[in-house]
Amino acid sequence: MLDRSPTIAVGIICKTPAAGFCKTRLSPPLAPEDCAGLSACFIRDLANTISELAADGGVAPYAVYTPIGSEPALRALLPREFRLQPQVEDGFGTRLRTGLSDLLDAGHAGAILINSDSPTLPATILRQAVDALREKRGVVLSPALDGGYTLIGLSEIDDELFEDIPWSTPEVYRLTVERARRIGRPVFNVPGWYDIDDARSLNILRDEFLGRPAPCSAKEIAGAVAPFTREFLMRCLARSVEPAA
Repeated sequence: MLDRSPTIAVGIICKTPAAGFCKTRLSPPLAPEDCAGLSACFIRDLANTISELAADGGVAPYAVYTPIGSEPALRALLPREFRLQPQVEDGFGTRLRTGLSDLLDAGHAGAILINSDSPTLPATILRQAVDALREKRGVVLSPALDGGYTLIGLSEIDDELFEDIPWSTPEVYRLTVERARRIGRPVFNVPGWYDIDDARSLNILRDEFLGRPAPCSAKEIAGAVAPFTREFLMRCLARSVEPAA
């Protein structure tokens, strides 16, 4: 039997930013090069939050990325201690399942994958997810405002959690919880957050930077500062490239 490390792998599942190939639902209102720039800021800010968590011990930070060959560009966005794990070339469910499986196969006691679209995700929520995964055997989820989930954590893989899920729809979180219950896996929720993937959610991010709390289940938790994203978005606003209402 594999002797597992007590560390929890915490990874960002991401696509290395390139104009015209990432955050395309934000164009318009943003130009393709701004979409790529914003995506890079998302990764940098979220990676820094994970790095702060790793500094306390017990967390191994990763980027689970695509495409292969983009490593130098991605590495430039990440703290030095991040490890790179390539994604498989398949649908999102397979990418997610295989990414988690690869991290567990690397010898970690548990694995958490976070979408790359939540730059202000608080370290408090990540810490709760890590603690829940270390203490309990089950599925750790942070429900997202759009009906998906911001992160998922497992200590062992169940293929059924990822099969026939209508990804990028408001049913993802609900169906995942139902699937987990059907196969006898308890679900442990940590506070929810939100993803930025369209003009409406970009407005939420702008409002958060202007001091308005995000409309999600973690209203009492302050979002991460996300300095790279904040500066980039405010520059866009200064150029009058405002998100549509």
